[in-house]
Amino acid sequence: MSDNRSKYAEAGVDIDKGNEFVNRIKPMVSATFRRGVLTDIGGFGGLFALGGFNYKDPVLVSSTDGVGTKLNVAKLCGRHDTIGIDLVAMCANDVVVSGARPLFFLDYFAVSELDLDVASDVVKGIAKGCEISGCSLIGGETAEMPGLYRKGDYDLAGFVVGIVEREKIIDGSDIKVGDKLIGLASSGLHSNGYSLVRKICFDDLGLRVDGHVPELGCLLGEELLKPTRIYVPAVKNIIKNFPVQGLIHVTGGGFFDNIPRIMPHGCGVRLEAGTWPVPPVFRFLKEKGGVSPEEMCRTFNCGIGMILVVRPEVVEDLSFQLAALDEQPYVIGEVVARGDGDPEVQLECGECFR
Repeated sequence: MSDNRSKYAEAGVDIDKGNEFVNRIKPMVSATFRRGVLTDIGGFGGLFALGGFNYKDPVLVSSTDGVGTKLNVAKLCGRHDTIGIDLVAMCANDVVVSGARPLFFLDYFAVSELDLDVASDVVKGIAKGCEISGCSLIGGETAEMPGLYRKGDYDLAGFVVGIVEREKIIDGSDIKVGDKLIGLASSGLHSNGYSLVRKICFDDLGLRVDGHVPELGCLLGEELLKPTRIYVPAVKNIIKNFPVQGLIHVTGGGFFDNIPRIMPHGCGVRLEAGTWPVPPVFRFLKEKGGVSPEEMCRTFNCGIGMILVVRPEVVEDLSFQLAALDEQPYVIGEVVARGDGDPEVQLECGECFR
């Protein structure tokens, strides 16, 4: 048996190292466990009990996502302890827009050859993201695949499951003309558009991640690796205390592709440029990359990572509560009549960057 393992290791897959990795991450994973978790990591499946959550008609909400080519930036920076936060954020922010509470998370980590330090840092970030989101990391998969990935490269995917009472699902069906849109500030690029970001910064401008960029006021790598903001704690608090008609996670596709996803027929949105500050990184990419304002608003979040659609009468109190939760809320637009047309977003994108 030992000879077989040795030959497998020669082929590029080290089972013993994989077992050592599981033992190394057990403490950080178990620290995320909350009510409902029935198994430790290392089994064939993660068990989670729904009993005791006191839902009358529970609905499970699931989402899966990755981090995209932001992984390349982590590799260039030699820093891997925040990319896991991005992974959890992309998934957890997606389920909370339905009004769901994230319950548990699983990850998939694929690599050419397992580096225990890199892999442990990745899981450290995932555990941190789960802690912020209030969900448990109950399992995952680590796959060594020499020949498929280049040495030093890895890929990540995440899977989250949340729960919501059926009668409390937020799906945008109650949205009506006159409702207001409250945007929550992003932490920066989040995890979208990095193929374009890398082309502009590295290919076109020849910048290095350890170089200081005056327009950004920091090292390029520091800006590009800022973790995606996790809005789960704030949104959970708000929907418990205020009526919310719709929620939008602003990811790939920006304003133009994401907002219409929850708008009912006959409704459109008018966004008011200049009602929120556009962070320097977006202005930098637009100017240095020669990117049109329209493409910026379709590729990036441009400073707004989550949008709440609410009745006008709750805007003031709701905004005050969001600020108390350490969010930066901005009233950025309103719902307008669209007639018989499909939902549309009206925005003078050029005005966003003035």
